[in-house]
Amino acid sequence: MEIQRDKYLNKLISKKDNGYIKIITGIRRSGKSYLLFHIYYKYLKSIGVNENQIIKIALDELSNMQYRNPFELDKYIRSLCENQNEKYYIFIDEIQLVSAIQNPYVDDEEAKITFVDVLLGLMKIENLDIYVTGSNSKMLSSDILTQFKDRGDEVRVFPLSYQEFYNAFDKKEEAWMNYFTYGGMPRLLSFHTHEEKSKYLKELFSKTYISDVVERNQISNDIDVLDDLLNIVSSSVGSLTNPNKLSNTFRSVKHVSIGNHTISKYLDYFIDAFVLEKAIRYDVKGKKYIDTPLKYYFTDIGLRNARLNFRQTEENHIMENIIFNELVRREFDVDVGMVEAYTNDEQGKRKRQQLEIDFVASKNSKRYYIQSALTVGLEEKRQQEINSFLKVNDSFKKIVVVKDKMIPWYDDFGILYIGIEQFLLDQNSLDI
Repeated sequence: MEIQRDKYLNKLISKKDNGYIKIITGIRRSGKSYLLFHIYYKYLKSIGVNENQIIKIALDELSNMQYRNPFELDKYIRSLCENQNEKYYIFIDEIQLVSAIQNPYVDDEEAKITFVDVLLGLMKIENLDIYVTGSNSKMLSSDILTQFKDRGDEVRVFPLSYQEFYNAFDKKEEAWMNYFTYGGMPRLLSFHTHEEKSKYLKELFSKTYISDVVERNQISNDIDVLDDLLNIVSSSVGSLTNPNKLSNTFRSVKHVSIGNHTISKYLDYFIDAFVLEKAIRYDVKGKKYIDTPLKYYFTDIGLRNARLNFRQTEENHIMENIIFNELVRREFDVDVGMVEAYTNDEQGKRKRQQLEIDFVASKNSKRYYIQSALTVGLEEKRQQEINSFLKVNDSFKKIVVVKDKMIPWYDDFGILYIGIEQFLLDQNSLDI
């Protein structure tokens, strides 16, 4: 089965021959290699690029181990691009596996040769168009981008969106429950039983993501802590938390003392590996960010569910995670909204409240306020969901996404109500 990833293909097509190094990033097994080595390769062939003009190197293959040495990688690519009258397209998979080695030509222990040096050198050859993939966000750190002199152009690849999953899934009526349960890692479409899908997702964590984090960050003693931390974060998806709260959870539940700084550092490792994302609170009225508490979400909801052996499948938290991922895919900056309001208690005393808006999604001059709700069938429930919206005085659009299937409609306050599947399947759903 061929999975269509037109959004990413079109991005690569638009960046073709632009003089920049195309850096395809994202969580391991999300389809970066398939996008580059199959979909984009097929496109180049379709427009008349000859096979000898496309140079493909997968650095995670045993036969290519020598090219993890930056000198060997540079020499190999240059040897295949000697015809200056031809355009060459260079595909390098998992570029972060290239080792940083001592520069043998200078007497300085700090002087290292890295993949950045290789790419900067190749970039100067006018008849090369370079594409690399990587599973580590540090590839795009400020230090590396500075070395690239702003010549790196990122394409972030996510697990399958619900739209991509739905289009590839045979039984459309079962698509939502499958996506809701197992998420959108592309290879899942080749499995048919719960046992196969569960085993695959669990092994991704143990053999790929945790192993990567441990190896990359040279963690030797706290592997059990990483496991427990992921389980705790999985259980609290959609809930406000912070490293201090998580540290207290370790102390009370696991009877283990782990400091705030260590918790924060380990969470950042999983963000760095694209396993987790975080959303910071934003004071809508005060127009300022509140550093803590914040929320953590999984890049793929199936990975979260597998961490918990598919036991904690609360629809509200899972739906919220899926909506967050969709907004990030649509290239919005996504925050957790907070609105301060005042009410009178039973004794008539003025009482301050902090009301939450699930998401404040911003892009350029656009902003949307979004609530995730299982249902708004009862008027009391609907009022509860929109209470925070009514305290916001600006004119940006307000949307309630519900699990129920429904024809989209607006209430008297101009608030849009839309079903989750239509919200995810229609790329223009925010502007209905």
